[in-house]
Amino acid sequence: MARVYADVNARLGPSWYDYESTKVDWNVPDRYEIVRRIGGGRYSEVFEGIDSSNEESCVIKVLKPVAKKKIKREIKILRNLAGGPNVIRLMDTVHDPPSRSNSLVMEYVQNTDWKDLYGTLTEMEIKFYLFQLLRALDFVHSRGIIHRDVKPGNIMFDRSRRKLRLIDWGLAEFYHPGTELHIRVASRYFKGPELLVGYKHYDYSLDLWSVGTILAALIFRREHFFRGRDNEDQLLKIVKVLGTDDFERYLTTYRLYLQTYNDDLLQSYAKQPWSRFVTQDNKANVSSDGIDLLDKLLRYNHQERLTAAEALAHSFFSTCSLSHSTPQPRGADRPLSSPLPMRVGRLCAVVRIDAVRLETPSNPAECVSDSGFYST
Repeated sequence: MARVYADVNARLGPSWYDYESTKVDWNVPDRYEIVRRIGGGRYSEVFEGIDSSNEESCVIKVLKPVAKKKIKREIKILRNLAGGPNVIRLMDTVHDPPSRSNSLVMEYVQNTDWKDLYGTLTEMEIKFYLFQLLRALDFVHSRGIIHRDVKPGNIMFDRSRRKLRLIDWGLAEFYHPGTELHIRVASRYFKGPELLVGYKHYDYSLDLWSVGTILAALIFRREHFFRGRDNEDQLLKIVKVLGTDDFERYLTTYRLYLQTYNDDLLQSYAKQPWSRFVTQDNKANVSSDGIDLLDKLLRYNHQERLTAAEALAHSFFSTCSLSHSTPQPRGADRPLSSPLPMRVGRLCAVVRIDAVRLETPSNPAECVSDSGFYST
């Protein structure tokens, strides 16, 4: 069971978490224009757009055919999180009858691509953006929701405005203690060990592992700190750093049996000191506080990881004079914060999603994540 926010959904009730009964008003699309394609993946195509009613930029996520309840879940979660710190804002839901495509219209945030970012941030910038990410996650978790796909491609970094947004809620899920969750979530380089060993009773701490991998990438200036060829190799990369002894204790604690065809995983590895990863190139970003925070996030045992609130209180952020108070909960199923008479017509003249035929997954929670929401 999660150490924090375990009873949120039980306390707020079905009107908060029952996404299958959520009513979605799909508006007619004729108000938005496509500017350019800026991302996409297996389940969506993502475009920068213009709202012709006010000439403001927006992001239009055109959904490919997937199970209806997956779409409802994403919309329900975005509604529940409306107004939260650093959470992308859902502005509209639209449907184009000719193409039979549904789209989500979001706020537009200028983004710096991760490949151009990870090696250039200063220590103070790392603290600032990590703090903002943790603010978002503490808010999200306090609403009984796990993001399940925290990664650089799902974080918008606007350096010019010092703004961060957590995006792509297609894999997010409501947390209910004792309920088995699907393990085919998250992106490989950011998967927590619990997913890689098949543990289905994970909780919010899954997101904190992903935060740890991002912190490691930033302070050590690596694009990806753990970079496996497949899930087994990903686990091996982790074990080679965190060591075999703690891994075996983790398996024993949760009565997990490791099924592997990788002989390397059966060997013994010593835990590596974090100092091993310090180089001339990255030492300016490495501090004792940063290493301590990293060490308390990258733990096999999810119960031992810091929560988002605990991480926000860590001494690593002592020089960040930023408030991290969490707003009070909104109503269980309130309408969108800025309801508009929304539509998307010219969009669908460009994007004919009905020409794409995909097999709809039998279980929407097993959908593979897109490779970034609208990273350029």
